[in-house]
Amino acid sequence: MSTEPELGRVLVVDDQVERAEKLISVLSPSPFQFDTAEEVPDLEGALGRESPWDCVLCHVGLSHVSWASVRRAMRKFDVQVPVIVLAEDRDVDSMATALGLGATDFFVRPTERPGLLERSIERGVNHRRLQRALEASKQRLERTNTELRHSLRVLEHDQQAGRQVQMALLPAGPLRHGDYWFSHKIVPSLYLSGDFTDYFNVGENEIAFFLADVSGHGSSSAFATVLLKNLFARKRSDFLRRDDHAVTSPKDMLELANRELLELEINKYATMVVGVLNFETHHLTYSVAGHLPHPVLLDENGVCYLEGEGPPVGLIEHAEYTEHTTELPESFVLALLSDGILELLGNGSLIEKEALLLERVAGPLDSPRVLADRLGLGDVDPNHLPDDVAALFITRGFN
Repeated sequence: MSTEPELGRVLVVDDQVERAEKLISVLSPSPFQFDTAEEVPDLEGALGRESPWDCVLCHVGLSHVSWASVRRAMRKFDVQVPVIVLAEDRDVDSMATALGLGATDFFVRPTERPGLLERSIERGVNHRRLQRALEASKQRLERTNTELRHSLRVLEHDQQAGRQVQMALLPAGPLRHGDYWFSHKIVPSLYLSGDFTDYFNVGENEIAFFLADVSGHGSSSAFATVLLKNLFARKRSDFLRRDDHAVTSPKDMLELANRELLELEINKYATMVVGVLNFETHHLTYSVAGHLPHPVLLDENGVCYLEGEGPPVGLIEHAEYTEHTTELPESFVLALLSDGILELLGNGSLIEKEALLLERVAGPLDSPRVLADRLGLGDVDPNHLPDDVAALFITRGFN
């Protein structure tokens, strides 16, 4: 269904009614709607932003009009409507008046050249419509920006609340068993982190732990860490209530995590290190699921990476994982780190960064706080982090 184009609305200001009517008659038929007025007491209403007219034709020969006063009045507001000044004679005073009014055009005896005047009116109408369109676009943009700022504030509040929830899911503090200590540090690059760690007692002689690095950033990655936390909490409960020993098997836990992430269908995967430390035998059993860097062991003999390999969880069905067992020395620091730590080591290849990481960790056995400082985590600014950083420290033989 077609619609007629909107008519341009033109105001003809002339205190000689017959002259105004003659002008309109020579311009008809034309795509304009004409209104007439002998004078315009409200200049801002006629020429300002809220004017209903698209163009004003004003005769310079108006009686009882002080053009100087008109010019002063027009300086007090933003003139939006094009003004075309008409005159009966060509003289300097008339042209000066037109220029003083900021006229867009000037015509002498306009009824003799109606075609030129009509084209000038058309230009003025188009200009006014463009102004209105730009103003409407500006208002829409301002409304959109206001709504966007509001949405960002709501999102920021939600992210802050989510961060508080996620931080509450982390271990409440260091965990001690005999001369073993477990502690951690999480530095998110955003409010929410895709890195997560947990450790807890299993039975009388074991502590289970894991460190996970979920792909991506933000809310969806944080949701995946909640799923992993819930999985380990459930299996810990099953161990206590149902004699289900899956939580004491890193291999089994990785297979469960792989299945649950795939079933969640959020297109997220996670690299993980899962382990169980036996305080009675001093053995560490662990499995690695695509995680880099590998666990770093520092003892009196030096520093090295623990071996291990396997696919990340949440990528492929029926993924298989292997367990490794090592006897722990009497004094050591074991550091599990997310790959965000490698981003803090500057440029270079992965091999170069892994070598530099060992150099940073190497040194005397000391507390996790000192080791975190060696790694550059002591006073790192989260706002300048390219990736989340998580660290889990296990120590023995010193405080």
